Amino acid sequence: MSHAEVEVLTAREVPLGGPRAMTVRRTLPQRSRSLIGAWCFADHYGPDEVATSGGMDVAPHPHTGLQTVSWLFTGEIEHRDSLGTHAFVRPGEVNLMTGGHGISHSEVSTPATTVLHGVQLWVALPGAHRHAPRDFQHHVPEPVRRDGAEIRVFLGTLAGATSPVRTFTPLLGAELRLAPGATLTLPVDPAFEHGLLVDEGTLDLSGTPLRPADLGYAAPGRPTLTLTNTAATPARAVLLGGPPFGEEIVMWWNFVARTDEEIRQAREDWMTGDRFGEVKGYAGAPLPAPELPNTPLKARGRAR
Repeated sequence: MSHAEVEVLTAREVPLGGPRAMTVRRTLPQRSRSLIGAWCFADHYGPDEVATSGGMDVAPHPHTGLQTVSWLFTGEIEHRDSLGTHAFVRPGEVNLMTGGHGISHSEVSTPATTVLHGVQLWVALPGAHRHAPRDFQHHVPEPVRRDGAEIRVFLGTLAGATSPVRTFTPLLGAELRLAPGATLTLPVDPAFEHGLLVDEGTLDLSGTPLRPADLGYAAPGRPTLTLTNTAATPARAVLLGGPPFGEEIVMWWNFVARTDEEIRQAREDWMTGDRFGEVKGYAGAPLPAPELPNTPLKARGRAR
């Protein structure tokens, strides 16, 4: 792919674990592209009427080798983890949880939530830090306004704003809202590859039209990204970025590792051990791990 082209990745619908599974739109990973920078997973959900969908009720479940990034547009989610954190995910506020060697958590939409709408993102930890200790960070970014757009930078640096949230590789994460007809040109790090996940409206990314739930991929080498809202209604998107991740990963269920053996050990530890700790305050049993395939899991890296 040349630097001038934008690759359009379309979402697939999948159920989000547990007996009361809600449906989400998944744009990462895909067969053609597993990573954008260290971003290895992107779920996009809503707007869902909780009275119809039942909302979110994800029982305690484990993570290894990654950081989770929660960002909401509408609604509220209660978060509990085995670090002892009891927090809430609210619109315009980022929660980042580090599950290096092992952490577990639950996610439940609150009783006051009538509409649930947001994204759930994962970041792969680099090899040197993939057993990092448990951690939880919360940040409320101030909006930056320019050229008919409102920008909230929750990770990294963009448009003169920098997030204090700590990551283990350089990353960019920002919510962008564009007024009808607005064009926004953003200086970006040319060493980064970028993905623009459209939530609502129709956006052109450097001349390529993107519809809701599309993710537009832009390869490294660009000093700027130009976004245009071509519609008569507001548009909203999430911009992700980072330098190409130079390692292959094995990703299965809620685990990111480097080998099939590490994944199988993590599953066994979740089902039989105390590696992931206990989530206190959730009214229900933890999620059991699904069965592993009989064939070895294969490592995947960035597209060539």
